[in-house]
Amino acid sequence: MSNEDHIAKVKRQELELVLPVLDEAVAYDIGSAIRRRAVAEGLSLVVDIRTWDRQLFFTATPGTSSDNAEWVRRKINTVKRFHRASYRMVLERGEVPFPPQSGADVADYVIAGGGFPLRVPGAGIIGSLTISGLPGWKDHAVAVDALCDHLGRDRADYALPEAS
Repeated sequence: MSNEDHIAKVKRQELELVLPVLDEAVAYDIGSAIRRRAVAEGLSLVVDIRTWDRQLFFTATPGTSSDNAEWVRRKINTVKRFHRASYRMVLERGEVPFPPQSGADVADYVIAGGGFPLRVPGAGIIGSLTISGLPGWKDHAVAVDALCDHLGRDRADYALPEAS
């Protein structure tokens, strides 16, 4: 699969993995499912689900640190500003810092997979599901899997090939 094909697939994920509603109950359901998977598979993850004005769900599993929460904060800022999955930005730009003229200071923004925009019909992108702890492509894959499961979609229809 070419890089352009990967980008097209992430765009499809962003457009089709739309939540009918995003509230505390939905955030808890999705976040708890990710936590159960992390515990069952021994994954060290920090998970944050939020609307732009407040955090709705947060968890950390063993093996994470405050660094993971900091990566989550920076990924959230990137998703909020650019309205796209942070992994799509990796595919489009590479994992290089934003140039100084962009105004996206590396202290507050990062190009790394794991931040996924949460879209609601009639409202657009109103928040994010963000994960840190695994390689960026895998953080992204865990988020996509969780949204597929919540929405009753087949994971295989939205999965990207594993990165090396």
